[in-house]
Amino acid sequence: MKRLKLGMVGGGRGAFIGGVHRIASRIDGRFELVAGALSSSADTAAESAADLGIAPDRSYSDFRVMAKTEADRSDGIDAVAIVTPNQMHAAPVIAFLRAGISVICDKPLCATLAEADEIAAAIKSSSAHFVLTHNYTGYPLVRHARRIIANGELGAIRVAQIEYAQDWLAKSIENEGQKQAAWRTDPAKSGGGGAIGDIGTHAFNLLGFVTGLKTEALSADLHSFGTGRQVDDNAHILLRMQGGAKAMLWASQIAIGNENRMCLRVYGEKGGLEWSQENPNVMSLTVHGEAKRILTRGGAGFGDGSQLWTRIPPGHPEGYLECFANIYTEAADLIEGKNDGAMLPGIDEGLQGMQFIDTCLRSAKNNSEWLPFGLKKS
Repeated sequence: MKRLKLGMVGGGRGAFIGGVHRIASRIDGRFELVAGALSSSADTAAESAADLGIAPDRSYSDFRVMAKTEADRSDGIDAVAIVTPNQMHAAPVIAFLRAGISVICDKPLCATLAEADEIAAAIKSSSAHFVLTHNYTGYPLVRHARRIIANGELGAIRVAQIEYAQDWLAKSIENEGQKQAAWRTDPAKSGGGGAIGDIGTHAFNLLGFVTGLKTEALSADLHSFGTGRQVDDNAHILLRMQGGAKAMLWASQIAIGNENRMCLRVYGEKGGLEWSQENPNVMSLTVHGEAKRILTRGGAGFGDGSQLWTRIPPGHPEGYLECFANIYTEAADLIEGKNDGAMLPGIDEGLQGMQFIDTCLRSAKNNSEWLPFGLKKS
């Protein structure tokens, strides 16, 4: 199988998410990393490229030069992964789209709504594809839950709850030089949202992906417990959704005892289901009046998802990297014209994530006022 040529912006030495993207891109053998502008520091960019086996002539100190040079090469990259802090998403995304190179961008889309609109305009005028890595949508049981709900097995949705709880910012480690904490708690780099941008957008996206329901209004209570912290680190959000469904979203990075605990519970007229990201290979499904059933990844009743979304037999756990790989593999199929990208998060999900952050900030600023949620489309 021919591998697509991948470039990367960001993700050099000391970065976390760049390594995740690189592993995910290779799991199914669909991409080969051949170029990169891996750091804003020229020295770190060159050293990082050497670490990864990128040829010196395809290591760049400026993403703009990379976009132009790669577009002009006969063997130029087919796609680029953008894995920089939030404030550095928009410019490279736009540069590569204008160069006709497909973009796979880490979430959230960018730092501001104005930047989001600029990205949407660039996508409209480009022949290239755009994918946003809301990777939790790649979990097989998440997709199975989406199918269960779409098939009407739960009936009309009444109540949904989603939480994403961490504890790594329980202390103000950004003041101690912790790199990942420093940029995520700096509004100049992360944008106005803290926990709501970093993990809340994941929770919000997953809620809509699984239920198929749009949010119509929300009320947000945001707080910062970290000493001197300029962005929220805990959020309680109420949501009114289509069809009269009610939802609650909790996002916290100061909940001691939680690592990456994202849990989804959905209850309809006929039944309910529950799934947790920290134990992603099982999901409970209860039909009203019947015993609770435990569904397993690739197990009985999973249908064609076993062939589409899993790699190994049931009972052998798959997790975070594999769900991320599903996004990359489907992005490769999209670029090669083998699918329509229907399951892939894109610009609409990115715009909704930015609107979620903005609406939460405005609601919280005005004593948790209920605000309509714009259903803006790209």
